[in-house]
Amino acid sequence: MPANDLRSWIKDSQKKKELKQINGADWNLEIGCITQLNKGKDPPALFFTDVKDYPAGYRVISSVLKSQTNIQSTLNLPAHKSRQELLKTFQEKFPKWESKAADFPPRFVDSGPVLENVHSGKDVNLLEFPVPVWHDLDGGRYIGTGDAIITRNPYTNEVNFGTYRVMVHDANTLGIFIAPGHHGLLNIQRYHEQGKPCPIALSVGHHPLFLALGGIDIAGPEYNFGGAVRGKPIDVVKEEITGLPIPAESEIVLAGWCPVGLTRTEGPFGEWTGYYASGETSSPVIQVKRIYHRNDPILMGCPNYRPPNDFSPFSVIARSAMLFNQMKANDVPDVRGCWISEAGVHTFVTISIKQRYAGHAKQAAIVASHCPVSTNMGRYIVVVDEDIDPTDINEVIHAMGFRSDPATGIDIIRNAWSTPLDPMIRKPTKAWVNSRAIIDACRPYDWIDEFPKQTEPAPELVERVRKKWPNL
Repeated sequence: MPANDLRSWIKDSQKKKELKQINGADWNLEIGCITQLNKGKDPPALFFTDVKDYPAGYRVISSVLKSQTNIQSTLNLPAHKSRQELLKTFQEKFPKWESKAADFPPRFVDSGPVLENVHSGKDVNLLEFPVPVWHDLDGGRYIGTGDAIITRNPYTNEVNFGTYRVMVHDANTLGIFIAPGHHGLLNIQRYHEQGKPCPIALSVGHHPLFLALGGIDIAGPEYNFGGAVRGKPIDVVKEEITGLPIPAESEIVLAGWCPVGLTRTEGPFGEWTGYYASGETSSPVIQVKRIYHRNDPILMGCPNYRPPNDFSPFSVIARSAMLFNQMKANDVPDVRGCWISEAGVHTFVTISIKQRYAGHAKQAAIVASHCPVSTNMGRYIVVVDEDIDPTDINEVIHAMGFRSDPATGIDIIRNAWSTPLDPMIRKPTKAWVNSRAIIDACRPYDWIDEFPKQTEPAPELVERVRKKWPNL
């Protein structure tokens, strides 16, 4: 059973030596810079204590999903030796979690640690917490980077939470940026089209499972999916002002309203593209009416920057597994592997197939370019033969270089869904669209049997040599 709250998760990570404590960092840029420098193979989570200008008990944590060990413990998975093994497990687990999600609706409870401190009215002060300035050119302090933004669809009553960026304007006002098409913005728009303010709650410190689920597009309500991952329902409290269910074991929850037609300038903010691509925007505001927090609260950060970043190690594995399953659901035969590159994030996708008929590779590319998990701000979809490891960029480039011809192997899809975060879209514009290159890097099907043989030793020879010289 995984840890139920962030504090249990921290203790578990400390035992596994997957967390590093840092004392005395400044909320102004230092926490962000240290987080960005936290690279290498399987970096630890970072736990910032004694933050400058704040009481000792007010802390910040980042990089919670950077190491494979922390990813596995967060999702209650066994240890894996390699990234490929973990990817295969995700491919198997996601459909099972989806099928079981309906059996794990959130469980309403009367109390929880999040209710230890409650501030309303004039006692609301968002800068009570050590909210960082994460990047040099950010437009302000961002309390929401590793958050779970809770909204409800007023037509279906379905509750959603997602991870979006949230800037502090003043003591009781926030600015929220959500790219078009995402559930959080759709729910806000649904309330506003009825002339009503949107109720909204923001968990900004919690078990990393909430960040994992909020940062990817899963099927169905996230609370239910999280219950299926845990194997038991998630405890929630009915928030008094908005009526929204908030996690009972969260560290910090903010609750209030997103009014109709009220906007303020938000941004810029360093994004997952590695650029301040969206600049300053006129974005919805949240009027915070109540703050809930535990004693000695912990703020969770997941700042964006050029990958690999705080979220990309988990995102790559999860999204690649989801893409594999979505390709199967769309009846693309003999898909052997899918990989969404960490360097390219959404923009570079590789599909490995066993070719069965003429046009198979192009079919796979077109389907992949519009699967839910890979459609937003895609750029390049590369299809390779089954002997190419899609997770190995050197093998993929080799296939592109020697099994494709640009004149016949590349097609362009135009006016596809993109995002205001796309640095290649010149602002201002209302048309957040881009193009997609689909690249057939498979051996030509019509003369595949004539294609030159590779200079690789036969498998039988490899096995014999390995047995004869096992120490080489």
